[in-house]
Amino acid sequence: MEGKARAKFIRSSPRKLRQVIDLVRNKHVEEAIDTLHFMPKKAARIIEKALRSAVANLMHVEGSRKVEVENIVVTKAFVDGGPMAKRFRPGPMGRASRIRKRFSHVTVIVGEEKE
Repeated sequence: MEGKARAKFIRSSPRKLRQVIDLVRNKHVEEAIDTLHFMPKKAARIIEKALRSAVANLMHVEGSRKVEVENIVVTKAFVDGGPMAKRFRPGPMGRASRIRKRFSHVTVIVGEEKE
């Protein structure tokens, strides 16, 4: 079985989130949470929250069967681009320059380690 969590409409660009999420993919959950907890990036807090939610969802799905936390692994973790908020800023010679404020969707899937 697997547990899945999605954090949608995160107000950070996908590129910044992908830098952090690449560090926790295919790691044990305890190691991934430790890595994220002590990382000084804003993206780490967002991904840690989604990871904890995915683990809780796995525990809820496997309610009747005992799941060992040491055996849970981050099987998939990816970031998709969300919508862009478009703003305008004054540019040179009376023109307007477009500013794109990017949003992201984070998906974290955890499952039991296969032996």
